[in-house]
Amino acid sequence: MTGEPEQIAFLLVPQFSMLAFLSAVEPLRVANRLSDRDLFAWRAYSADGGPVEASNGMRIMVEAPLSALASCSILIVCAGFEPERHAGRDVIRLLQKAARAGSTMGALDTGAFLLARARLLDDVAVTMHWEAVPAFRESFPHIRVKDALYVSERGRTTCAGGSAAIDLMLDRIAATHGEPLAIAIQQQFIHERIRGREDHQRLAPIVEDGANRVGRAVAAMERHLDEPIDKQRLARACGVSTRQFERLFARQTGTSPARHYLGLRLLRARHLLRQTDLSVIQIAAATGFGSASSLSRAYRSRFAVAPREDRIEPSRWSVPLAITPGQPGIPTKNGTL
Repeated sequence: MTGEPEQIAFLLVPQFSMLAFLSAVEPLRVANRLSDRDLFAWRAYSADGGPVEASNGMRIMVEAPLSALASCSILIVCAGFEPERHAGRDVIRLLQKAARAGSTMGALDTGAFLLARARLLDDVAVTMHWEAVPAFRESFPHIRVKDALYVSERGRTTCAGGSAAIDLMLDRIAATHGEPLAIAIQQQFIHERIRGREDHQRLAPIVEDGANRVGRAVAAMERHLDEPIDKQRLARACGVSTRQFERLFARQTGTSPARHYLGLRLLRARHLLRQTDLSVIQIAAATGFGSASSLSRAYRSRFAVAPREDRIEPSRWSVPLAITPGQPGIPTKNGTL
């Protein structure tokens, strides 16, 4: 293949995932090196042209403000924590302008929030980091979300982020420059295999006996965060009596089913507070609390801060990506419960 290198632009949003960004860029670099010619050229942009701080605290210099972008084959929005905080009118307008110009619009991690806010994902399925899916569905219920590493439909490409960006780029390289080059890059990275777009982000737990039963109960809890189900129904899902279920759950996780269930609901509430503009009343309904006051009491007891205060001053404490059997505690201001 001859011709000019494919132009790829990255819009870096404050608190973007450095891992996802580098996982997307490095395959392009190695493709050029192995081919001994420039197959790809890439530039990083920010909303105002200034450096952008990633979620790991490192600041990245960019080429220019997004308004200076002339043309590109694909514009990829790289985001991380609190993406909608940075979806201002000017950014939305520039994303829409790029789409009208014919650029493929892409997103890594939570970048899909900005594309959705720009009404650029209304007719396609999308994916994103699994942690952000509940908040996205609350904000954009009309958009179909898939549990996939990456999705490409009608000029829109979204990716779960993290190392999945490697697979996304290897897929693109294979499609445009041949599978042998993609495999050579995969081997350079000591990447076990090129995962397909339909691979799941998280592996289903393949365990035996008690752990498997508890896993089924936790999965049922996660499916019913808005309308919690009682322990009798959870026990039936495990195929044991209620008393056996409570003993089994405590032995496998170190906590009670009720406490673990409450932790899941509060973690979902915290995600919604930090990733959406839903009111506390709406979040209370989405997490199975009867009122904003009942959510606030439980939230303050667990996190030592009121929901509204946590929204105003986010990211003061570390939050686990998920609660799983064997990890019942949630960090609080003074430690782990």
